[in-house]
Amino acid sequence: MLDFVVRTAVTAVALWVAVAILPGLHAADGRALLLAAVVLGIVNATIRPVALLLSIPITILTFGLFILVVNAAMLALVARLVPGFTVSGFGAALLGALVVSVVSAVINGRARKV
Repeated sequence: MLDFVVRTAVTAVALWVAVAILPGLHAADGRALLLAAVVLGIVNATIRPVALLLSIPITILTFGLFILVVNAAMLALVARLVPGFTVSGFGAALLGALVVSVVSAVINGRARKV
């Protein structure tokens, strides 16, 4: 349970950074960001594995870069499900997924060293 709370907090911070630096992402308030983080965690745990499994051939052809497209699709799906959290288009979702991934990796890397 504590692991889920920590992962959700890290995802919320990563989404906040993405919303702050990317013009195509918008969150109405902190509650929308927190709800988006929870929904993104649920989507990544349920739908993303199926999408990754179905996209194995194209992922191999693109040397793994297609995973970023899958992540962008998951972020766009979250934007459709969460009121107050919007993504203006696929480009914004792609950049947002990249920012969320990098910020999450940096925070998780720092947390392991402490």
